[in-house]
Amino acid sequence: MSAKLQFSKPPPGIFSFLPIFDPETIPPQGPTPFNIPTEVYKNLLNFQVPVAVATLYIFTVCALNSYNQRNGNKPWAISKSNFFFIFVVLHNIALALYSGWTFIGMWGTLKRSIPSPNDSDSLVKIVDSLCKIHGPPGLGNSILYNATITQWVSQSTPFTSDGTEILKLQSFGRIWNEGLAFYGWIFYLSKFYEVLDTLIILAKGKLSGTLQTYHHTGAMLCMWAGIRFMSPPIWMFVFVNSAIHTLMYTYYTLTAFNIRVPRILKQSLTTAQIMQFLVGASYAAIHSFISYSYQYEFPIVKTVLNEPASTTLSSIRSVVTSISLPERIKDLFVISLGRSSKVQPEVKLPKFTELYTFYNEKITSNCLDTIGQNFAVWLNVIYLTPLTYLFMQFFINSYMGRSSKTSVKVQAEADNSFTSKRKN
Repeated sequence: MSAKLQFSKPPPGIFSFLPIFDPETIPPQGPTPFNIPTEVYKNLLNFQVPVAVATLYIFTVCALNSYNQRNGNKPWAISKSNFFFIFVVLHNIALALYSGWTFIGMWGTLKRSIPSPNDSDSLVKIVDSLCKIHGPPGLGNSILYNATITQWVSQSTPFTSDGTEILKLQSFGRIWNEGLAFYGWIFYLSKFYEVLDTLIILAKGKLSGTLQTYHHTGAMLCMWAGIRFMSPPIWMFVFVNSAIHTLMYTYYTLTAFNIRVPRILKQSLTTAQIMQFLVGASYAAIHSFISYSYQYEFPIVKTVLNEPASTTLSSIRSVVTSISLPERIKDLFVISLGRSSKVQPEVKLPKFTELYTFYNEKITSNCLDTIGQNFAVWLNVIYLTPLTYLFMQFFINSYMGRSSKTSVKVQAEADNSFTSKRKN
């Protein structure tokens, strides 16, 4: 099988300012660590949910920032209590453990979904496994959504449906059903819980700067888009971000106990965050410009008669002519009385054999198939661009010895995002 990977123009019409909400998100299939009711799964992916939470978050932050400024940035009384200290510690430990659990779960997902690099045409097979996240494994075997006919179709026959594609969507072997549908959805919800980071900052009398507020708001919306539209590159957000959060919240736990952490570790965390943004945005963006071609074997079924037709006909004729006229009249009379006729001689029926042959056809597939998938990609890219700049500013100001009024402000905001969990 000859396969080829190439950069190409995006599919026509895939760029749109507003997404199309078809198809519906497919809930997790098969065994999962725990069951998520289908209605709950789908309802929490309604776009009103992240928009409402993000809006409430922004207005709350603005109101509490104003409150802290009016009160001279004094810590709230609760922030000096043992309850607050215990809450901060448990909050950080819980997020560290949860993030580690998600990372391990996604590691298993990728391990089960990505083919061996030692196979023939391994590069294209790996790209196919990362681009096409539904259906059975194997190059050309995936199931994708055709927006033109509004149906799920086979990758190898993208313009027709034989009615079996819905069943194949329940197959395992690709990223979505192997774990992304489950771990990605919970990771999306965790972005709502993470806004408590900001509440901890505000309770200490500090301000939630632009970096902090923008970071959390954008993460909610981007994770929603990636999971709602089942966009292929969202696996990287879940996988890499959960790994970094495992380290980050472990660091926060240590600082809550006033344990001194070497500066190089904090610097490494900042570097890892920046690399995550740069690599993640680049990786996501190229999905719009990737296509690949391969040879696919289509089966042809021929039905062949095992013996000549003349032999079969003569066999049937001999059975018919072997029954005399009186015997046939007698049989009809017996049957009319409701009795069984004598057993007729067995007629030899013709036998057929199905012969399978195959023909090869070149198939070309784009990495992305729907407007929604592409929308999620570029929402993430747009979100990550200014976020990367702000984090790089923080890195320069914190670790390269530069200072100015502007840099102090940026550094203070980033410090809030990374180190404000230390108990006063």
